[in-house]
Amino acid sequence: MNIVLFAMLGIFIFMMFRRNKKTKEQQATLQSQFAPGVEVMTSFGLFGRIVSMDDAENKVVLELSPGNLATVHRQAVTKIVEPAVVAAEDEPAVVPDDASSLTAQDLGTPAATAETPDETLKRLNDEGKKDS
Repeated sequence: MNIVLFAMLGIFIFMMFRRNKKTKEQQATLQSQFAPGVEVMTSFGLFGRIVSMDDAENKVVLELSPGNLATVHRQAVTKIVEPAVVAAEDEPAVVPDDASSLTAQDLGTPAATAETPDETLKRLNDEGKKDS
């Protein structure tokens, strides 16, 4: 019984060290890709572009928006932001400003059940009379 417990403890410790090693390797790979002009995200959710790096003091200067700079610790930068790929469509989707331009087909109802505005008013007025 004691042998099984020691074996399980040994496996647990081995897995813990293995996970730490993988994490350090991933962080080193990420930090090797840092260079001025790269879009990044910090661990606290700020997005910006790397302006300069100071390897001696482990500092990175980020440009959050034009003219706004922030200095953060190098380890606070946790992710490189990839530019979003926009699928090019032949025709852009047209979004109406109001619901009046939608047709019955746009709403997912068959065209046979579509009402005119007058018919809708009549139906709503009749429903109000039935409930009273």
